[in-house]
Amino acid sequence: MGGERLVILAEGALDDHGGKTAFGVLRYGSRPVVAVIDSTRAPGRIGDIRRIPGRMDVPIVASLEDVLALPDPPTTLLIGIAPTGGRLPDAWRPVLLRAIAAGLDLVSGLHTFLADDPELRGAAEAAGVSLHDVRRPTGPRATATGRAHRPRTAVVLAVGTDCGIGKMSVMLELREAAVRTGDRAAFVATGQTGIMIEGWGAPVDAVVADFVQGTVERIVEQGEEAADWVLVEGQGSLDHPAYSSVTLGLIHGATPHAMVMVHKPGLVEHDFAHLPGRSFPIAPLPGFIELHERIAGLVAPSRVVAIALNTSRIADEEAARRLIAATEQETGLPADDVVRFGPDRLWAAVREATRHLVEVAPGT
Repeated sequence: MGGERLVILAEGALDDHGGKTAFGVLRYGSRPVVAVIDSTRAPGRIGDIRRIPGRMDVPIVASLEDVLALPDPPTTLLIGIAPTGGRLPDAWRPVLLRAIAAGLDLVSGLHTFLADDPELRGAAEAAGVSLHDVRRPTGPRATATGRAHRPRTAVVLAVGTDCGIGKMSVMLELREAAVRTGDRAAFVATGQTGIMIEGWGAPVDAVVADFVQGTVERIVEQGEEAADWVLVEGQGSLDHPAYSSVTLGLIHGATPHAMVMVHKPGLVEHDFAHLPGRSFPIAPLPGFIELHERIAGLVAPSRVVAIALNTSRIADEEAARRLIAATEQETGLPADDVVRFGPDRLWAAVREATRHLVEVAPGT
C-alpha cells in the first residue's frame, strides 16, 4: 500500500472512541493524508480537535466530493472507525461506491469484509480498484506449539485496564524511543489500525479461537527475526466482559518476558456502551497487576515492569504529573504518560528491566 495518498472516512466519529483508527493512522502512519471526511466537524482541521505533530493542518471536509475536487486528490479511501462489532454503517455504502467509481482503492479494518460484498466487489472489479480488508486473517491456521523465544530477545506485551485506552500508541511510542537510543526494537501489530500503520501483523480478534495463540506465536517470531526488543500491541482487557478472550490469547501466545500495564485515570467503568444499564467497574491497579502475572505464569513467567498512563482526561499538566507520581508510589513501578510527556523515561525503565535478556555478559 505504499505511495498512497489517503482520505480518511470518519463521518460523525472523530472522538476518542469511534475515531481511534483515524487518529492512529494520522499520528503514526507515514502515508500522506489529503483530508478527513466528517460533516459534523467540517469545515475545520485536525488541529482543531487533537494535537498531532505534522498533521495539524489536515483539512476536515464535509463530503467525498470536496476531496475529489482538490488539486491533488487521494488515491485511497481508508475507513477510519473501529465500531463495536466492526460493522459497516449502512449510510456509508454510497460513499464507498462513489469512491470506487472515482478510481480510489479502499482500505478497511472492519469485521464486515468489503471484498465479500457482491455490490462493492462488482463495482471494484469494473473500476479496476482494490479492496483491502485488513482484518481478514491470512496466516496459517495453527495451534500454539509453546515455542521458545529467540535467545537474546526480550518480548514485551502491552496489557490494559480497558479497551481503547492507548495500548497501541504506547508500544509505538516506546518503539520510537528505543530506535532513538540505538536499540533494535520491533512493533508487532495485532489489530487493524496497527496493521494499517506498519503494513504487517495479524488481526487477532478475527482469528478462530483455537488458532489465536498460534497466530500470536507466529507474528512474535517474525518480530524476533528483526529486533532484540519485540513490542507486542495489546488488545482488550483481561476482565472486560466482551473482549477478555483476545487478551488472554495474547498473553499465552506471546509468552512475554515483561508487560506494560496501560491505564486511563478517570475511567471508572469498562467501555460497554452497546449494553446500556450494565456496569463493570475498572479494576484497581495493584491487584490487577498481580492477576496478570499469575495468569501469564500459568504458561510462562512474566511480570509487569511499568505503568503507561493515558492522562487525557486531566487537563492540568501539573495534576497529571502528580497522578503519575502517585501511581508510582501506589504500584512501586515506574509510570508515565508516553504521549503527553514523551516515551524516553518509560523506555529506559522497560529497557533496564529486560536488558539482561538481550545483552551478553562479558566473557560469555
